[in-house]
Order: sequence, then structure tokens, then C-alpha cells
Amino acid sequence: MKRREFTCAAAAAALSLGAAPAVRAQGGFVEGKDFVKLATPAPTSAPGKVEVVEFFWYGCPHCFAFEPQLDAWSKKVPDYVAFRRVPVGFTAMHETHARLFYTLEAMQQVETLHRKVFNAMHQQRRRLDKEADIVAFATENSLDGAKFTEAFKSFGVATKVRQAKALTDAYKIDGVPSLGVQGRYFTSGALAGSNERALAATEYLINLARKSG
Repeated sequence: MKRREFTCAAAAAALSLGAAPAVRAQGGFVEGKDFVKLATPAPTSAPGKVEVVEFFWYGCPHCFAFEPQLDAWSKKVPDYVAFRRVPVGFTAMHETHARLFYTLEAMQQVETLHRKVFNAMHQQRRRLDKEADIVAFATENSLDGAKFTEAFKSFGVATKVRQAKALTDAYKIDGVPSLGVQGRYFTSGALAGSNERALAATEYLINLARKSG
């Protein structure tokens, strides 16, 4: 599958495959099956900690389904782990949604509105792929429309979107949701067999990263 041809429908097909029975029976995690080790490390941004990155897209139903579980997990990670979310930029629509995420971040509204964006798209069936619709969503949720628009079009947000795309490329991500660990590894529900097992694989990779220094 070519990276830019990725769709959530393709991810759904991959999720149905699961991990190899022998690997699942052993309860272990195997490079090339449950996770991928990068040939060239990706950059990290949390010195002194093990960085975990969730690559996601607001329009992906699997990301929407995974969000509550991931959010609960992220709130319980030890203090030597730094967790952050990175929206992918596979297409122009992905980049628009990435801009939405970083606008919320700039306005310190991710904690309040991140889940609401998912709900708007997947429960209310709102696409939020046009600026006017996104600004309308923001004002409906008590944000100042003019300030939101200014941030949405700002150089700072545009820079964040470019950096997110570069990190996605560095990790060689071709589907979401995926989890990157310390610029060295990534896993996903498609690789590990389920999102629950992907989180377990992430914990394994965190420990592996700590041991290798």
C-alpha cells in the first residue's frame, strides 16, 4: 500500500488480520510483526524522557474509538514518559484537521475540545473540512471566532502542521492510529492485533528504549 493511498477502510482490513497466532500464544512482542524498528531514528522533543507519540486523524473512526482508552492510558504513564498527539498530514483534508488540532493547542483548548471534535465528526456526522464549518464549531463551543481564525491562519500553527508531517514521514507512518516510541519504534492495532495489545506493545517498547539508553 502506498502511503498517500492510506484510508481508514484499509486500516479496518488490516485490523481484522491480528498478530500471528504463535506470537499471541507466547504473549511476547516480535519486531516486524508487533512493532517496527526504524532504520533511521526520528527526532524527539522530550530530553531526559521516553517520548510516546500518537499519530491520529480526526476523521478516522478507529482513532475515535481508540481515544477514550488512549486518553486514560496517557494519564497514568510514569513521569519518565512524555506523551503527545501528532495529527497526520497525508492529504489536504488531513492537513486541515491538523491545523484544527494545533489551533486548539495554541488556544489551550485541547483538553476541553479534543474529544468534542471527534464527537462532532463521528456522532454528529459533521465533516469539519472547511474553514467556515470549523470556525462555527469553535464558536459553538464558546471560543472567540476572530481569535480562533487568527490562530488557525497563523504562521505558528502552519509551522506545527509542517513539523507534524515531517515527523510522520520520519516514522514512516502509513496508517492511524499508530504509536511511536522514542523515535526508534512504532506499533499499531494493525500490527499488534488490537489497540489494547498495541498499548501493551508500547509499554514493552518504552522499557526497551529505557534499557538501551
